[in-house]
Amino acid sequence: MSDFKSDQYGPCTLTVKHACPIELTMHIMGGKWKGIILSLLSKSPMYYNAMRREIPGITQRILTLQLRDMKKNGLIEREETSDNPKRVLYYLTDLGESFVPILKSLEKWGNAYISQQEEKLKKS
Repeated sequence: MSDFKSDQYGPCTLTVKHACPIELTMHIMGGKWKGIILSLLSKSPMYYNAMRREIPGITQRILTLQLRDMKKNGLIEREETSDNPKRVLYYLTDLGESFVPILKSLEKWGNAYISQQEEKLKKS
């Protein structure tokens, strides 16, 4: 098994062999953008530029880094077209698809949390 020695976020001490499954999952799925990217790709495969237009505030560099990281971890695949200019299509792998129900649970929890916080604000 491989070690997670470092990534674009800095050093990491996790190893696949010794990691808590929750900590490992949070490491793989961590970051501001991966959930959004997975959510978009769960609806349908997307070309790079279309994805970038759908995610306000993400830079080209960060999107590229996040996609590379997700590909390295086996969550997505990329396919270059023979178009001129070339276009790159991204889609979920089976492993990425297996995370979609978890993503939907996170969305459900987030919506419940938002509702709870809104209720608190109304009462104060």
